[in-house]
Amino acid sequence: MKKLKLFIDNQWVEPEDGKYFTSYCPATGEPLAELASASAADVDKAVQAAKRAFPEWSKMDSDKRADLMMKALDIFRTRKQEFAEWEAKDTGKPLNETVNTDLPYTFRAMEYFSNLSRQIRGNVIPLPGHTAFCYETYEPFGVVGSVIPWNFPLHIATRTICPALSAGNTVVLKASSLAPITCSMMAEIFLEAGFPKGVLNVVSGAGSVTGEAMLRNYDVNMVSFTGSTEVGRRCLQASAETNLKKVLLELGGKGPFIAAKDCLVDDAVNSLIIGFVFMQGEVCCASTRAYVHKDIYDEFVTKLVKRCNAVRIGDIMDMSTQMGSLIDEHQFTQIDGYVQRAQKDGAKLLCGGFRETKPPMDKGFFYRPTVLEVTSNDLACVQEEIFGPVVVVKKFEDIDEALALANDTVYGLGATIWSEDYRTLIRGAETLNAGIVWMNTNVMSKIEASYGGNKQSGLGREGGVVGLMEYLKCKNNVMYLGPKDNYYGFKE
Repeated sequence: MKKLKLFIDNQWVEPEDGKYFTSYCPATGEPLAELASASAADVDKAVQAAKRAFPEWSKMDSDKRADLMMKALDIFRTRKQEFAEWEAKDTGKPLNETVNTDLPYTFRAMEYFSNLSRQIRGNVIPLPGHTAFCYETYEPFGVVGSVIPWNFPLHIATRTICPALSAGNTVVLKASSLAPITCSMMAEIFLEAGFPKGVLNVVSGAGSVTGEAMLRNYDVNMVSFTGSTEVGRRCLQASAETNLKKVLLELGGKGPFIAAKDCLVDDAVNSLIIGFVFMQGEVCCASTRAYVHKDIYDEFVTKLVKRCNAVRIGDIMDMSTQMGSLIDEHQFTQIDGYVQRAQKDGAKLLCGGFRETKPPMDKGFFYRPTVLEVTSNDLACVQEEIFGPVVVVKKFEDIDEALALANDTVYGLGATIWSEDYRTLIRGAETLNAGIVWMNTNVMSKIEASYGGNKQSGLGREGGVVGLMEYLKCKNNVMYLGPKDNYYGFKE
């Protein structure tokens, strides 16, 4: 079994109090690794190392920073299969997903942001009167604390730390204690690539201790957090109570999916299944509310149920497996609780709604894709994030009704609309209150484009040029070029 210490100032160090915790495979219950549990003092050591490294790193030529990231990428690629297997075991997702999604997305983030950072430029601002030369420059914040979730550890970590580092910030990274292994292992890559001491530090531990210490540290200048809306609020609160650090939040969602009367039903059904079954539905932007036009409703739902029942669940290390285990028993209990309550509230269970326990699934938390039919938009299963493989379906009569139902939520992360009429698609995109709208596709997230939410789904954006600029602050520089500046008319 692996034993992973804290990575601080390019060294593997023991936690001050000597505490470790064990990470288990959700699919098998197998203990995978022991990881150091960082105290507030350990977090501060990591922050101080990052703070010391910042002046030199931030002034380093952007090409040199980019070259180091590309060197790390080359090393990472040689270990793709190893990391894919660890990522699958630590999260409970199928190996097929980590090989074909998680690791390629991880590599692309490293490549994209390293190259994009070479093109950071400012602006010259013409001022009235032509008496001053005004220009804007962009500078890194300093120490960035990156707190990431358990569903996509490597992908979300690199989506955060790569733009932060490429822009000249230094980083303290903390993964979820439910899936921390690959983020700690990733430190080996940056060490071998030759990153200077303190530029990237990795700590592990419980959110209530390690994460809280990062939020409350006065020398952390920015926090990037991906996770629940509840913890996102805590990030804002901690920022207000300390040094008003910048906070970038990617939070929960309750994604609507609209199937218009003229959509291609087979394609739309397949798209919806990807939207709420991928990663066992443990995805913030998952499509979990399906609004289907009444004229195609019966055909749509019949095909949806049949295909959900055909999803292959089982051994996560088998490349043919399409769906793995939920992250832990707490998550299973929460998801099943929503399903049982929904039925008591009047929802009709069309498929799923139970835990698979046949070997090799008897040791994990495997939950069948679940479809609930509802007639009201007010049920908890419609309004609250379940974070599992559960979708609710509801009829609508016209597109205005569908759009109103879709926007009837406190969330605004991802939204999907299917139609063969481009007018319907464009109108839907304009009307849906979401950070990203998918038209005739679903959950397509590429690092080249922005990703983030409206309303209670977050603040700011990750990915693309917009995502890089989140890690830079703008400075306005004004040089006076006019006659003597004697506003009050003093006599010499």
